[in-house]
Amino acid sequence: MPDVVYTSKARIERLKGPLRLAYLPGESQPVTFSVHGAIAEHYKVDPATLGESHASTLDYVIAAAAG
Repeated sequence: MPDVVYTSKARIERLKGPLRLAYLPGESQPVTFSVHGAIAEHYKVDPATLGESHASTLDYVIAAAAG
């Protein structure tokens, strides 16, 4: 098996419900994750309780795979 080339050191901080901050390498500011639209509806989260919606982790995974 080849040697490990890279290990990501990320940290997640949950703020409230699905609202969380991700501290990622290469980013000077934390990235905000949450839910929106159909995702909020699926998990029965009232978007009004979050104050504002943000991209979900699923959105980032799809964007990474599509790129």
